[in-house]
Amino acid sequence: MFRWNEENQLAQQAVLTRPAVTASKEIESICIDILAAVKEQGDAALLNMAKQFDKRETPRLLVPVEEIDQAEQFLSSELKAAIETAYANVKRFHQAQLPKDIKLTTQPGVLCELKYQAIEAVGIYVPGGSAPLPSSVIMQGVLAQLSGAKTVVLATPVKGDESINPAILYAAKLCGIKTIVESGGAGAIAAMAYGTESVPKVNKVFGPGNSFVTMAKQLVAQTIPGMAIDMPAGPSEVLVIADERANPEFIAADLLSQAEHGADSQVILLCNSERIIELTQQALTTQLAKLSRKETAEQALANSSLILVDSIEQAFEVSAQYGPEHLILQLADAQPYLGLVKNAGSVFVGDYTPESAGDYASGTNHVLPTYGYSATYSSLNLLDFFRTYTVQTISKNGLRELSKAILPLAAAEGLDAHANAVSIRLEALNNER
Repeated sequence: MFRWNEENQLAQQAVLTRPAVTASKEIESICIDILAAVKEQGDAALLNMAKQFDKRETPRLLVPVEEIDQAEQFLSSELKAAIETAYANVKRFHQAQLPKDIKLTTQPGVLCELKYQAIEAVGIYVPGGSAPLPSSVIMQGVLAQLSGAKTVVLATPVKGDESINPAILYAAKLCGIKTIVESGGAGAIAAMAYGTESVPKVNKVFGPGNSFVTMAKQLVAQTIPGMAIDMPAGPSEVLVIADERANPEFIAADLLSQAEHGADSQVILLCNSERIIELTQQALTTQLAKLSRKETAEQALANSSLILVDSIEQAFEVSAQYGPEHLILQLADAQPYLGLVKNAGSVFVGDYTPESAGDYASGTNHVLPTYGYSATYSSLNLLDFFRTYTVQTISKNGLRELSKAILPLAAAEGLDAHANAVSIRLEALNNER
């Protein structure tokens, strides 16, 4: 237990420090080589990497559309229904975010417009690993579907002789995704960024991944003109603010649900009750022993802290300083405190709102800023799949009046050609009289 008010500022900063993200020069060098290989060799490079990294003897790149269409028959009715519920809720929540164009007359004769346009081609990365992630498909695929993007590419790694899990294929089918690439890591990012014989080139890449995926995303965004990525990514994290009547079993369960993501994940409890912290510690020990990913969670807990604060108000101050990806409020009445929330990716209110709900099926998006980026980045939302542009239309009389502002400003900035573009039109208007 870390007693916040009994420690100095350096100790306080240290307890909120995240595990270092692996972004070594070695990883950067490897990714640069992979990007160059995919750019030069296209499909051949991806197939070689599948043999080398994923141990696939006879790799392929694209999943036939027939396999996507038939995937649901390999799912249990329970899992199929769960995927459909998650898809419906995420779609319902994000559909409400559909943007509307703006048209406004700023002064007589001057019409200004803001227009939204879907990004034409987007790439979705779905990590592989020890379990399929249909939820990751839904969280990204629904948004691409709602935006109306013309090209949607989904890339996910396949290990050895395995096939893509039918849950992933069915989630992709619901989202209308027909281009699914059996490729992972930095190679998949490169393929979507540059385009290959089989993989369409995209304008923006979305999705989480390991340190190689993260590095590759950063490199393509820096080196390919016009290429964009969703947000910086780091290990998963959760911060729980709990009061003296909170349920320690619930708290421990929420902390462990994030700790099992990875050894570099971090979980933090801020509580104003020493008794609740002690009971939570006991609950962590009991629940940890039952987890299939016990070792992973155990390593994550070594990076984590249970912190005693003087008040709930102070807890929100500490939380804002940390900037968590997920913020859980296990408070008797959280509503009066919601105005104190700052720098959080997604907030879960009340004893019966576990972070797992947002990860899977409540409707909000689980692609969130980590590693303190919640101070400047937002959770993934529908507008991330759009670009905006402006339109202006000015009448003759509108230009006459607006020139009274344009000409003095152009003169003040010493931009004669700007002024002339207006003056020459005014002269033509005067000659019409």
